[in-house]
Amino acid sequence: MRVGVVLNRVKLKLLWLFAVPMAEVGLVRFARLAMQVGQAVLPAQRTKFSKRQFTQPQLLAVLCLMRYEDWTFREAEVRLGEHAELRSALELSSVPDYTTLYRFLARLDPDDVARVMNEIVRRMPGRWRSPATVAMDATGLAQAAVSSYFIRRVEHFGQKQRTWKHWLKWLAVIDVERQIILAQWARQAPWNDCATLPVLVSQAHEHTPIGCVLADAEFDSERNHTFCREQLKAQSIIPAKRRSSCSASGVRLQMRENFPTEQYGKRSLIESVFSAVKRKLSCRAPGRTLHTQSRQALLLDLAFNLYRLRLPAFRLP
Repeated sequence: MRVGVVLNRVKLKLLWLFAVPMAEVGLVRFARLAMQVGQAVLPAQRTKFSKRQFTQPQLLAVLCLMRYEDWTFREAEVRLGEHAELRSALELSSVPDYTTLYRFLARLDPDDVARVMNEIVRRMPGRWRSPATVAMDATGLAQAAVSSYFIRRVEHFGQKQRTWKHWLKWLAVIDVERQIILAQWARQAPWNDCATLPVLVSQAHEHTPIGCVLADAEFDSERNHTFCREQLKAQSIIPAKRRSSCSASGVRLQMRENFPTEQYGKRSLIESVFSAVKRKLSCRAPGRTLHTQSRQALLLDLAFNLYRLRLPAFRLP
C-alpha cells in the first residue's frame, strides 16, 4: 500500500513538471500569431515622438495574451519576466511595465482593433466559399472578479435592489458556420440595440459576403429587414414581437405568419460562441471606467479569433 502511495505521488509530480511547458507552448504560438497579425496592420510607432522602446504590435500582442489568459496588468508583467520563450516570440528586449500596458490600452483606437480583427478573419481557412450565414446577438460581461453567484446570494440575503444598475453589453456578429466573430461593439447596458444591426452587419459585409442574417426579437424592425434585403441582397430572419397592440406589415407580417423555424435554429450557435469565449478565455471586462471596460471587451474578440486561428481542427472544443 505504501509503495502505491509513493508511486502515485511520483506520477503527480511528473505530471506537474510536464504540464507547465506544455501550457506555455500554446502561449508562444498564440503570441507569434498575434505579432504577425499586428505587424501586418499596425505601424510600429503611433507617432514620430514615440519612445521606440516597444512597438504597437508588441503591446497589442501582450494585451491579447492578457485576455487569452485572463491576466491583470501586473500579472502580465510578471509572466513576461519569467518566460524567455514568450519574450522571444514577442521580440521583446525588455519587459513592458504594467503602466505602459494600461496607457496603451487607454489610447487604443477601436478602428485599429477592427482592422486587426479583419486581418485575422482574412487569414481564416475556408473563407468566401459561399455567402455566409451570420447571427447577431449581445451578452453581458462582468465588470469585476466578483462571481455572479456571489451577487445573487447578496441580493437574496437582505438586499432587494440590484447591486449595480448598469453593466457592459457586448454585441457581436458571428459567422455561424465557421464560428468566428466578424464585427463587434461594446456599450453600457441596459440599452435597446435594434438600430445597431445595420452598422455591425455592414462592417462584417465589408470583408465577408453575407447571404442570411439571423437575430432575435430585440432587433425586430421593418427597417432592419429592408436593410438586409435591399442593400445587402441577403435573407433576414428575425422573429416579430408577439404583441397584440403592435401591428405588423411587410416582412414582419411574413415572419409572424410563416416563420422559417428550421433556418432560424442556426442562431443558437451564437450562444455556443459566447459560451466558448466565457469558458475558454474570460467572462469579465475589468476596468474602473466604461472606456477601459469597452476596450477590454473588444480585445476579448481578438483573443478568441486568434484562439480559433491557432486551432488545427477548425471546430469549437
